[in-house]
Amino acid sequence: QVQLAESGGGLVQDGGALILSCVASGRFFTSDGMGWFRQAPGKEREFVAAISVSDGTTYYADSAKGRFTLSRDKTKNTVFLQMRGLRPDDTGVYYCAGNPSFYGSNWNAAQVKYWGQGTQVTVSS
Repeated sequence: QVQLAESGGGLVQDGGALILSCVASGRFFTSDGMGWFRQAPGKEREFVAAISVSDGTTYYADSAKGRFTLSRDKTKNTVFLQMRGLRPDDTGVYYCAGNPSFYGSNWNAAQVKYWGQGTQVTVSS
C-alpha cells in the first residue's frame, strides 16, 4: 500500500513563509509525478505545483509562480514545497499527490493516483 505523509502546515501572517514536506512510502511505490494540490473552503481542489522525480522538471500554477518552489530528494522519496510571500487567498488544505506518470502543468485532480491526508495552511491578513 502506498502512503503519502505531509507535514509543515500551520498559521502564518500575510507575507509569511512555510515549507511543506511529503514523504512517500510503500512497497510498490513508483511515481514519477509528485506535487501539490490545494482546496479552499467551498472550492474545488486545484493544482499548485508538480515535479518529475526522475529529472527534477517543475511546473507551477500561475498563482504559485515566483513565490513557491518545489524540490525533491530522490533518495528519501520526499518532496518539499517552499512557500513565501503567502497571501490570505493561499489558505486551504494542501494535499500531496503522486502519480506513475508526470503530467506537468496539465495535471488535474482526476489524474492523481495517490493522495496524502492533507495539511492545513492558514494565512491571516
